[in-house]
Amino acid sequence: MKYLYAIVASTILLTSCTEKEQNSVEDVIETGNVTEIEVKRKEIEANIREFNIQLKTLTSAISLYDTLKKLPLVTTFTATETVFNHYLELQGNVSTKKNVLVYPEVSGIIKSIHVKEGQYVKKGTVLAVLSDGGLSDQLEQLKIQTKLTKITYERQQKLWGQKIGSEIEFLQAETNYYANTNAIKRLKAQFEKTRIKAPFSGIIDDVFKEEGMVITPGQDSELLRIVNLDNMYIDADVPENYITSITNNKLVEVYFPILEKTIKASVGHTASYINPNNRTFKVEIKIENPNHEIKPNLTARLKINDYINEKAFLVPQNIISENAKGNQYIYIISDKKENGEAIVKKQIIETGKTQGNIIEVLTKFPNGLEIINEGARSVTDGQSVKILSNETLKL
Repeated sequence: MKYLYAIVASTILLTSCTEKEQNSVEDVIETGNVTEIEVKRKEIEANIREFNIQLKTLTSAISLYDTLKKLPLVTTFTATETVFNHYLELQGNVSTKKNVLVYPEVSGIIKSIHVKEGQYVKKGTVLAVLSDGGLSDQLEQLKIQTKLTKITYERQQKLWGQKIGSEIEFLQAETNYYANTNAIKRLKAQFEKTRIKAPFSGIIDDVFKEEGMVITPGQDSELLRIVNLDNMYIDADVPENYITSITNNKLVEVYFPILEKTIKASVGHTASYINPNNRTFKVEIKIENPNHEIKPNLTARLKINDYINEKAFLVPQNIISENAKGNQYIYIISDKKENGEAIVKKQIIETGKTQGNIIEVLTKFPNGLEIINEGARSVTDGQSVKILSNETLKL
């Protein structure tokens, strides 16, 4: 630093002496002598050149001896290959294929309802019984008649086997017996319709009617709702440009905001039909529901893994700039010294898919390349900087 102060002092002294020994510009101009004025101008130009040389010398000296240089401060991260998973984010709706309203098949008065809301029932359980309108009595009478026709038929069959009696008598007995048998089957089937049974195992979600009410088949005659919560699925609309990347068995992360719960699932089915109204296709995602927490029509947020790059380079989107030609670029570090000083270098890149604030860089980097992170927006190509730290990129 003593050498630096000596140079500055000498320069000031030289300037002061020059001004005292020589006439001022005003004095020369007052003479009106063009020759003297030109000579004075040449003297000043010579002094300017000398001063510029001295300024460069001073600048070099400051760079050499000043240990407190005010260089821009930056942080960096090291480019390394990593696995990049891209996710398509959608919203879906929970459904179940076993969510039905149970209707009567015949008219009648509700004699009894055997279940209540929230009750779990197995397939085939009798849910309610309707009045049969005398079908049970008709069935009992027909069973008695059938016993008689059966005895008659068996006797005529035995006699006809011995060639006793006529064939017509045998055929009439046979016809009567089988006619009664078929009539019993039909009455039993009709009678069974008065006993409303569970079409599958599930939970009674709602009971709409009460005992003693008259009920008939048709619209607005639902008796109850039964829901099975074991085999649930989520359906969602996917934009058509993902038709080749969203396929069966793709992994899905499902988040239920209401439940504050996340589960893993997979795509079970992708539709072959593109909806012309919104240019989307349906996907169905199977989900497990062992505790029956997930209900039909619940909203779900989906993250479907549509792309994987096993050897990707990733950078934050906020460090990327763009030039007038539309080329994207980042700043990298070169000529790094032990004290952390380095030179900034512009690097043109090509980018791929994004996920949050992270973007995939398709340009291949050598492993170990240092990229400027914090401070990337305030440096220029060729500038000297001071590196505060080299940090791990948070993905």
